[in-house]
Amino acid sequence: MILPIVAYGDPVLRKAGAKIDQHNKDLQALIVNMWQTMYNANGVGLAAPQVNKAVNLFIVDTESFDDERYPIIKKVFINAEILEEWGDEWDFEEGCLSIPNIRENVSRRPHLRIRYQDEHFNTFEEEYSGIPARVIQHEYDHCKGKLFIDYISELKRRLLKNKLLNISKGGAKVDYKMRLPANK
Repeated sequence: MILPIVAYGDPVLRKAGAKIDQHNKDLQALIVNMWQTMYNANGVGLAAPQVNKAVNLFIVDTESFDDERYPIIKKVFINAEILEEWGDEWDFEEGCLSIPNIRENVSRRPHLRIRYQDEHFNTFEEEYSGIPARVIQHEYDHCKGKLFIDYISELKRRLLKNKLLNISKGGAKVDYKMRLPANK
């Protein structure tokens, strides 16, 4: 089932994701729905907070990046913890399904080591570099309540204020269903 993607401004995007235990009866269905939702929106990653679930879960599929230097990864990350990041920061233009039609350069370290569980609750500790590392960092941030726009300058955020407000009010033109923040 394709789920609506939470739009910028919804408080769930700022909540740290709770740890998931292996007895969560709805987990496998959520993972299937997240894959369908991500592909429907032409994304390369999707975190549970983006589908209104404040849990530590994200998925990544880097196949659409045609870069022979890095392996393609298609994985589920549950209860992920980035253990280490290293290397000289590099800029890369990032976007987000929850913040559509806005792209900004974000500086991140190019290498990371992460511990996580897969959909069967097997634990892994792995290293990633380049594009796969960046996608993981972006989605991991969602599970910590952080957005890519938090990395840009205060001036750029102020310049984007009206666009961000427009997104939160449903003014973004997208090809997928969005869940707007509740009006208070």
